[in-house]
Amino acid sequence: MNIPIRMIDLATAISWILLITLSVSAVYSVKDLALNLGKPQMETTSDGKILFSLPIEITNKGYYNIDLFNITTKVLDKNGSTITEGSTLIPTIEKGESLAILHNMTFDISRLLQLSQTYLFNDTELNTLEFISMKLGQFIPVQVSGNLSIPWGAPLYNFKLGEPRYAQLNLTHMQVTVPISFDNHALIDIAGEVQTSMYNVADQLVGQGQVEIEAAQQSHYDGSVMFCVAVQSATRTGWFELNFHTRLFSYGPMVIPYG
Repeated sequence: MNIPIRMIDLATAISWILLITLSVSAVYSVKDLALNLGKPQMETTSDGKILFSLPIEITNKGYYNIDLFNITTKVLDKNGSTITEGSTLIPTIEKGESLAILHNMTFDISRLLQLSQTYLFNDTELNTLEFISMKLGQFIPVQVSGNLSIPWGAPLYNFKLGEPRYAQLNLTHMQVTVPISFDNHALIDIAGEVQTSMYNVADQLVGQGQVEIEAAQQSHYDGSVMFCVAVQSATRTGWFELNFHTRLFSYGPMVIPYG
């Protein structure tokens, strides 16, 4: 049976009209896709890294199912270097469906310190690039992108050594006590030790000590480190050398003068 050419043209035209109508309505339904971002969460992993989790609520109020919904995030430092990135894929979000997911990324704080050691002591912001892709109506690809900033709280914000306090132990030695304080502005707890060496004005090592530090997230820490110093080698001015060791990072030597 021969089909007239006009009938083929009509069928093709109808197919294109249906395709265009579906495309327009599918793209229009993007406005009915609601994304709500929750408060970022951080926790430490068993291998000493940081797990960053971003809660996301997704509601598909459109006319069609959403397939292959993918969100990819890149976290960058202020100079544009990549700190970490992660992707989350949802195979299908049916029309009318609401769901909550955790968009996870893992990064090593040591990587951050390699880029800049000021992240230990100064609050700042990290830049993120967001890429979202999906298919509407099973075949129409949609891609959107954007960027936003997330706050970075320094784990050793406003770190300070106080003035040394001297107490005579005997005729030959004295005890030197040095206050230590800082604010943990990070969203993670900090626990570890600070190893400290004391040098006199002639750059001679006169004492060594260490102190365990433990500070919950968003808390203030006050402590002290003590040295036993020979009276004949002690001077009222000099410098301290500090080395930090925690489960998440090691840093040092850090030099702080005194007197």
